[in-house]
Amino acid sequence: MRGEDRFLQKRGQRWHYVRRVPARFSQLDSRGQIRISLDTSRIEVARARRDAMATADEDYWASLSISMLNGDIAGDARLRQALERRYRSACERAAAHGFAYRPLGSLVQEETPVEELVNRLETIARGLGSSPKPEGEARVEALLGGATPPPVTVTQAFEIYCDEIALGDLLSKSESQKKLWKKIKFRAISYFVELVGDKAMTDITRDDALQFYNWWADRLKPSKSKGKRKGANTANRDLGNLRLLYRAYFTHIGEEDRPNPFRNLSFKEQAVAKVAAFENAFVREKILAPGMFDAINEEARLIIFALVETGCRPSEIANLLPEHIHLDAPVPYISIQPTTDREIKTRSSIRDIPLVGVSLEAMKRAPNGFPKYRDKPDNLSAFLMSAFRTRKLLPSSQHRIYSFRHAFEKRMQEAGLDYGLRCLLMGHTTSRPEYGDGGSLDYRRAELLKITHPFSHDLFPPV
Repeated sequence: MRGEDRFLQKRGQRWHYVRRVPARFSQLDSRGQIRISLDTSRIEVARARRDAMATADEDYWASLSISMLNGDIAGDARLRQALERRYRSACERAAAHGFAYRPLGSLVQEETPVEELVNRLETIARGLGSSPKPEGEARVEALLGGATPPPVTVTQAFEIYCDEIALGDLLSKSESQKKLWKKIKFRAISYFVELVGDKAMTDITRDDALQFYNWWADRLKPSKSKGKRKGANTANRDLGNLRLLYRAYFTHIGEEDRPNPFRNLSFKEQAVAKVAAFENAFVREKILAPGMFDAINEEARLIIFALVETGCRPSEIANLLPEHIHLDAPVPYISIQPTTDREIKTRSSIRDIPLVGVSLEAMKRAPNGFPKYRDKPDNLSAFLMSAFRTRKLLPSSQHRIYSFRHAFEKRMQEAGLDYGLRCLLMGHTTSRPEYGDGGSLDYRRAELLKITHPFSHDLFPPV
């Protein structure tokens, strides 16, 4: 048969997996023509089991091709690849017979139901008389857990995590978001490898995890030279990422119940200093003073002004696309929303914000957004912080560029704007039941005009 029913034959009421061993492997695989009952009369089930069986055979032949290169497996990398194929083949072959692959030790040591063990043995026995020796041996190995898992190291497991396990988490992220996601997680991996070595995942012990925990504990102690401490929150993030990698990797290979050596290891969280809001007078007299930002590039200057009356995160403004900027609408506004190649922080972050005051004037001069800083949040943050420090526009160590966002929320609160509207414009979740759409853009603009800063048009050259 061809197409979706390739390698399938029906004998009586049962479907069989039927194919020939490729000629180039005939000396190493003596099965000739493979014929294996799929133990089902349903074509949908037969196709799924056929796929698993075909994958297992192709992985087996791929491992044979390695031995054919030099007569034997050469080098650790090739050995690992061969073991990976053999292990994956056993998993696929077990699935083809309706079982999950489980290592022999797991089958023996854990409380495996007697019925499951009997079913595995009966499935093996049914094939002993009719299957060629290689197939029979492969079936025994698959159903009784005889394939040794390949020695995957911590760094290799992290690559598998990024490429296979967490693939869905990365699909909607932009390149800079992927880079930051991997950077944060890999920090824990690199610290661990530097401390205990790039060990095989199966060899990581509780003592290794405690060594890493104690290493972090030492870093949290006050420094003799600077009197500063590393953050407990950072330590917990590293411990959490190692715990996640261990759990995700072994779940991925079918060992969900393996004890996690990083379990229950954490430090007491530290209170994080709150970002301070810019005071109204400071914004009007300093930040909105004509000429204050004339020396910096136009896109950065316009982003600063766009932040003032929108309460947006800097990355939300920097990543606006032309289709998100609605200057010709009856009420000009911007749309904060995800795209096919960039996600946003939370679902509640999706929102429409009317443009008023200095932010409206800024966006009129950037109808196509800010390509210089699009998907470059680190570059934008570093540049703006430098510009503000140089001009002495950070009144305290708690002030950041995010202070615009905090100031926007504070102004709305002090002006008595509705709590639900404040949450909507900030992109925050609310405990209130969700009714309606949060009010029209006309309504939102009228409310924002109550808190809009006055500004001089000398800030902008003529459009």
